[in-house]
This record gives sequence, structure tokens and C-alpha cells, in this order.
Amino acid sequence: MAELQEWMEDCPVIAAVKDREGLAQCLQSEIKVVFILFGTVCNIGELVHQVKAAGRCAIVHIDLVSGLSAKEISVDFIRKYTEADGIISTKPALISRAAELGLYTVQRFFVIDSMALANVTRHQGACKPDFIEILPGTMPKIFRKICRETAVPVIAGGLISDKEDIMAALNAGACAISTTNPQVWFM
Repeated sequence: MAELQEWMEDCPVIAAVKDREGLAQCLQSEIKVVFILFGTVCNIGELVHQVKAAGRCAIVHIDLVSGLSAKEISVDFIRKYTEADGIISTKPALISRAAELGLYTVQRFFVIDSMALANVTRHQGACKPDFIEILPGTMPKIFRKICRETAVPVIAGGLISDKEDIMAALNAGACAISTTNPQVWFM
């Protein structure tokens, strides 16, 4: 956990890649942490290997890997058949299983209204992820509130498009930001 936090402190921008072109592009940047947001059960091992071979931390959004189910066995598969350092999921059961297996865990929340905001503290307390990721990431006021209410480091994700967005999220208490925008990876 300390190593991942150190990487985020050194470079608080996380490359969230959604296709092979984005993966190749992010590996040309200085980014240390890569969120893999695509793949299939047949190629996720290869995608993770590319990230690891480049000396980066690979975290797989398990909910987005085609062919895997929303069951704990999918986490076992990622652990056994890939070199992934961790997973991202919206599902507390998968976060809990990944923690049991020693993987980094990022629980993703979409904060679209006050009920979703209330769910953040309720759900992350139950499964104790290493990080929570809040989308969209362009809500500094909400980030300050969440950061005050939880001891879990918060990642801002989604709709981050420029340095102003990055600085607003970090100043509001986020430990890092994740983005699929290649222009932001090279800032």
C-alpha cells in the first residue's frame, strides 16, 4: 500500500485506459499507475503484462472485463492468471475478496445525487477498500465533504480535462485523479 501511495504522490495522475491505443500511449508517459478499463477474459493477462513489463502498477476494473461475472471467483481469476496489482469495482463483495487475496482495492462510486453521496460512506465502511474513486471528478465541494467523512484516500475520476480540474480535485483532498484523456497524461 505504501508503494502505491508513493507512486500517486510522485505522479497524482492515473492513466485510465479504455483501449489498446490508449494503453500504448499511456506507456509513453511518466505515469506510474494504470487503470485498465477494458479487456476480455482471453486477453486481460496480456494487457496487464504489458503494463507490468513497462514497470507500472496495473489495476484492473474487473466490472469491465468481458467474460467475468460479478462473483468473487472473478477476483480469484485475476489474482491467479494475471500479474495485476489490484482491482477496481463498484461491488463491495469483489472489493472484500480482492483484499483477502492481497490485491490493492479501489471502490468506484458514481455520485449523481444525494442518495448516491450517502452510499459512499456507508458502503466503503463495509468492505474497507484501499481507495475510493468518485465520479465525476469535477466536484471539489463534494470531494471536500467525502474526504472529511472518510479516512480512505479518495481518487477523483471522470471529466477531468485540464490542469485546473486536477488542481481543484487535489486541493479538495483527492490523493490522485484518474482520466482517460491522453492530453492530461502528458501534462
